[in-house]
Amino acid sequence: MDIFGIPHQAFLGQLLLGLVNGAFYAMLSLGLAVIFGLLGIVNFAHGALYMLGAFAAWILFDQFGLNYWYALVLAPLIVGAAGVVIERLFLKHLYKLDPLYGLLLTFGLALILEGVFRELYGVSGQNYSVPEQLSGATNLGFMVLPNYRAWVVMVSLVVCLGTWYLIERTRLGAYLRAGTENAPLVQTFGVNVPMMVMLTYGAGAGLAGLAGVLAAPIIQVSPLMGSNLIIVVFAVVVIGGMGSILGSVLTGLGLGLIEGMTRVFYPEASSIVVFVIMVLVLMVRPSGLFGKEN
Repeated sequence: MDIFGIPHQAFLGQLLLGLVNGAFYAMLSLGLAVIFGLLGIVNFAHGALYMLGAFAAWILFDQFGLNYWYALVLAPLIVGAAGVVIERLFLKHLYKLDPLYGLLLTFGLALILEGVFRELYGVSGQNYSVPEQLSGATNLGFMVLPNYRAWVVMVSLVVCLGTWYLIERTRLGAYLRAGTENAPLVQTFGVNVPMMVMLTYGAGAGLAGLAGVLAAPIIQVSPLMGSNLIIVVFAVVVIGGMGSILGSVLTGLGLGLIEGMTRVFYPEASSIVVFVIMVLVLMVRPSGLFGKEN
């Protein structure tokens, strides 16, 4: 059976690949949207934190013998702690300045982290095995679905929707949003706003670290893995609307599918289709698809 003249297995395989890529776009853009939406920081170090999460998983296994399931918990905590250190040492001094300063600082930090890991481990990449419980594939009749890729999509959806609900629908989320808009008022209610801001940045960094752990068994763990992805993720955030959490999640998944379909019908354009869509969206709606108009 063919779909648009293409064998259905090839078509659905590319659709699945696009969905997996979209899951990573959604996870990374989620962290970016949380940090920008609540703190107003364009966090260019996000790709490096994603890389750090993957390396944390690999080092935990290689040096300490801890498997994937331990890494799934510990690596995001390690990266989140690194995010807290970055916020306390550097970013807290920039909140009242132009956002450009935060962008330049985090860009510099990303280059430093990438350079350190290139010096320590080179650029050839390290292999990280799929956990035994998620190895193999499931025959769905119309296609064979790798179990680990299905797991990645499921975890990404749960984390993304859970984060959106936490920030948009709970009292804690209301405190976070209010604290970034009017910190003195919120502090009168006994809320430690600086601590809340610090933990928010750490949580956004932890989301990048979690995405890195999920990616480690699929792609080689390399110092370049973050820089290869972060530009696309920034485009996803711009299309969805800077600071829009739900917009980033939906746009990330949607653009992953569009990218996968482009590989089927016009492979030469698959590497630029996201940026073409970004240009078109900005021409029609500069605030992004889900962003708030000024």
